[in-house]
Amino acid sequence: MQTAQRNSLRLLQWMMVASLALPLGLFVFASAVSWVSIRETADREIEHSLDVAHEHALKVFETIDRSLSEMAEIIRDVPDADIVAREQMLHLRLKRLVTSLPQVKSAWIFDAKGHALVNSLVVPAPEIDFSDRDYFKAHVDADIGTYIGEALTPRPPYQGAPFFGVSRRRPSEDGSFAGVLQASVFPEYFESYYARIGREPGSYFALGRADGTVLARFPIIDRDIRLDRNGPIAKLVAANPMAGLITVTSPTDGIERRLGYRRLAEYPIYVGAGLETSAIRARWLSTMSQHLIFGAPATALLFALLGLALRRTRHLHFEAERRQQAEEALKHGQRLEALGRLTGGVAHDFNNLLTVIRASVDLLRRPDLAEARRLRYIDAISDTVTRAAKLTGQLLAFARRQALKPEVFDVSRSVQMLSEMISTLVGPRIEIVILGSEEPCFVNADASQFETAIINIAVNARDAMEGRGRLTMAVGMAASLPNAAPLPQHPYGYVAVSVADTGSGIPPDQLERIFEPFFTTKQAGHGTGLGLSQVFGFAKQSGGEVAVASEVGKGSIFTLYLPRTAGSGRSRQPATDAAAIDGSGTSVLVVEDNAEVGRFTTDALAELGYAAKLVGNATHALEELATGAERFDAVFTDVVMPGMSGIELAQEIRRLHPELPVVLTSGYSHVLSEHGSHGFELLQKPYSIEQLSRVLHRIARRDVGQEAASASS
Repeated sequence: MQTAQRNSLRLLQWMMVASLALPLGLFVFASAVSWVSIRETADREIEHSLDVAHEHALKVFETIDRSLSEMAEIIRDVPDADIVAREQMLHLRLKRLVTSLPQVKSAWIFDAKGHALVNSLVVPAPEIDFSDRDYFKAHVDADIGTYIGEALTPRPPYQGAPFFGVSRRRPSEDGSFAGVLQASVFPEYFESYYARIGREPGSYFALGRADGTVLARFPIIDRDIRLDRNGPIAKLVAANPMAGLITVTSPTDGIERRLGYRRLAEYPIYVGAGLETSAIRARWLSTMSQHLIFGAPATALLFALLGLALRRTRHLHFEAERRQQAEEALKHGQRLEALGRLTGGVAHDFNNLLTVIRASVDLLRRPDLAEARRLRYIDAISDTVTRAAKLTGQLLAFARRQALKPEVFDVSRSVQMLSEMISTLVGPRIEIVILGSEEPCFVNADASQFETAIINIAVNARDAMEGRGRLTMAVGMAASLPNAAPLPQHPYGYVAVSVADTGSGIPPDQLERIFEPFFTTKQAGHGTGLGLSQVFGFAKQSGGEVAVASEVGKGSIFTLYLPRTAGSGRSRQPATDAAAIDGSGTSVLVVEDNAEVGRFTTDALAELGYAAKLVGNATHALEELATGAERFDAVFTDVVMPGMSGIELAQEIRRLHPELPVVLTSGYSHVLSEHGSHGFELLQKPYSIEQLSRVLHRIARRDVGQEAASASS
């Protein structure tokens, strides 16, 4: 004890001696260390900001470059006269292209004399000579690839913000100069982006050409900027032309900055990001002033507080770890419960369907079965397969993994056409009120899935009203999705379809579970619990939302939101059943890895007069085509196969044999659900032989050739 006391006294004595000298020495040392640290931190921030600005600019110019390539492919080898003749169609394509690129003001196609053949702004193109513009003159003598011009002002009669041109030479067969493809880019697009990311005091961003012309800058100034090629900044950049970090005084505003710059890959463009050195010094002074104010007493107090905080933090971490383990156990149990409910529901419904199929098959095997009963059992099997396909479709809809077939249609008209079917479903004691919209209500979605969703909502409303009440269906507009502020909103707004009932309402404890698959409050045998899950999945996969408002005893309102689209669609005609079409010797290459499905398909096609050849995978299919693709009039392939998928096979066939049509088939594929069928005909499993024969009859190249021959004669 005494030794400890002596040590404490000695320590106090040393602390008294050091109380004057040590703080001063520590302050000087801390100042030097802090300055180096703050400089390094500022450099890292500059490098990070430069990474962000460089990646943004690179993506913008690459996107514009791809758009110019797309324009080039559209008009490749097309004479000027044909371009003018197709001006309206090309104008719409350019307009759609510009609409999808917020950084682009307009897109132009010029002839070899500098006159606009077509643009994205107006039809017809103006009779103005643009041959004096830099984005045109740069391509006259040679093909220099992508050219990025200086900032320009619109030429009358056009008005608006300044722009700079990104242009390429029009392709020609003999390599001669045929004109220019050009996109006008907003500098303010970059400046707005820099303003969003440059929130630190003293932040600086710039986008400029290799010759010193500044295209965009933050902070923004109201004059054009061109750096001197022999100035100090140009000399520093010339020493390290690809990238660097320098301290310079801007000749534009006289402010000294710590500046990082980097060149954009293959483009003659530099991106710069920096901080004012005064802002860096201000950080250092702020840090050191805090040390100066608090000094040694604050350090001692801080140490004590940190010790107490460490002890408390260790205790809190221990408690948090225990709580996290309990939460993980609870989540695991909930996942298992949800998985059990899902698998149990699927097993229950599919066992019911399989029971019908098995019973019908057993009865069909009985001898001396009457023809009428045999047809009834066959119809029962067919109907059950359809119900099973619908059940699978509802599960895929909830999981947002169904392959949608979007088309533009009028929601108001579709709801009006559904009213008669819904009236039959809900019964005569339920009054149906339809409230349409005065504005066009066009959406680009899967019309069949939309109709299924509305019917599912209506059937749930009927059950909630117990067959008596009022069902109100209203179509209107919404500027945004409900409760989705952080999400990007659709530029044209949304079409909102609300279905209101006067039923019993939904209790609050069940409101959050109504979209779960197989969750239902109905009695056994009165519902699968998949109707609302299909609505939920369809809305989400279509880029929309479904909202529910309900009060117990007063009814519920289900509102389906779908992104609105510009333009108009064609009226849909209800599908009708059609008989199978005779193949008349049409040759089909069937690619199917499932042997039973493959044999069924080839046998069925043979019965209809098709010449079908079955192979088990994509590799064998390509080998068959390599020996003579002319032997086949069409290829019918499954999507999901080991090795090369059906989509990859179809794309390879399109490359090697572009005249050979391909039909895809699949029960489910995540590639189809996310990216579509890539322009190929798609037949969903399970399919009937009638459906397959109609598809093959429509696209087989022999039929196409015969129709063309008959048309020409």
